[in-house]
Amino acid sequence: MAIKILYVEDEIFLGKIVFETLVSRGFDVLMETDGSRVMDAFDSFNPDICVLDIMLPNRNGIEIAEEIRAGNTMMPIIFLTAKTQTEDVVKGFKTGGNDYIRKPFSMEELIVRIENALKIKAGDQTSGAEMAVMIGKFCFDGNKQLLILNGEGRKLSFRETELLRYFCLNINVVIQRKELLNYIWGNDSFFNSRNLDVYITKLRGYLKEDPNLRIITIKGVGYRFVTG
Repeated sequence: MAIKILYVEDEIFLGKIVFETLVSRGFDVLMETDGSRVMDAFDSFNPDICVLDIMLPNRNGIEIAEEIRAGNTMMPIIFLTAKTQTEDVVKGFKTGGNDYIRKPFSMEELIVRIENALKIKAGDQTSGAEMAVMIGKFCFDGNKQLLILNGEGRKLSFRETELLRYFCLNINVVIQRKELLNYIWGNDSFFNSRNLDVYITKLRGYLKEDPNLRIITIKGVGYRFVTG
């Protein structure tokens, strides 16, 4: 059965391209353009994942996400936004968003992020209320803040957990350094930037037992988490 995507976008030209590409890749897609009609579409379509533009007529994507999350804690939600303000990104995550993509974006990036969000959802359902996913030889339990190898668990700090969780949501995707800083701390100050360096070093140390897991530095851009 095809993965069902509720795609909400009011830019008709962009929406048509995204819709047709997702359908050509085998997804079952319902596209909505008006924020006031999204919840009716959500209830009737029963999607596996929601891709929401933030700026919509009549009702914005963040308000929609809040209502979806109130009734469905497991539904993956990806935000699309042309806005660059930090507060919009942070607000999106606080209202239950799993990921966000800034416009313009490539279709390959969107598809990878959809697939990653669905993998995380599958990990959630397998382990009940816990987010436990396999990454290489490790089992990562986000709720318990544990990184487990051969039955032995390493307790992670809150920041380490959030950083690894974001890498798991974006496997093999180049993540901008600023994006990581905004996700974990809400701003990209110099102090937090230095803290990020420390946490990246720690995670690399934890993951070195599996040589297939690498956090690659993309000079001048950010990082890419490679799992193979």
